[in-house]
Amino acid sequence: MGFRIAKLIRKPSFSSTQASSKGFEVPKGYLAVYVGDKMRRFVIPVSYLNQPSFQELLNQSEEEFGYDHPMGGLTIPCSEDEFQNLTSRMN
Repeated sequence: MGFRIAKLIRKPSFSSTQASSKGFEVPKGYLAVYVGDKMRRFVIPVSYLNQPSFQELLNQSEEEFGYDHPMGGLTIPCSEDEFQNLTSRMN
């Protein structure tokens, strides 16, 4: 269950995609988050929300953005590399 770069033709699953404006649906049991300077979209399992390390990211997000997220979804304030490293340890 790792992250894979999705092609624009396929729906993402466990993946990141740069086509966030294309409106890909998020499967049941998953959550779309935006990460990094380029606000890259990642689709992650909701089970990550229970992980202490992910909860720390959520606290940082709340401190930085409050509840008004510029992308309309949850924005995570870290680099893409940090986020991928963190989520790969959760798998």
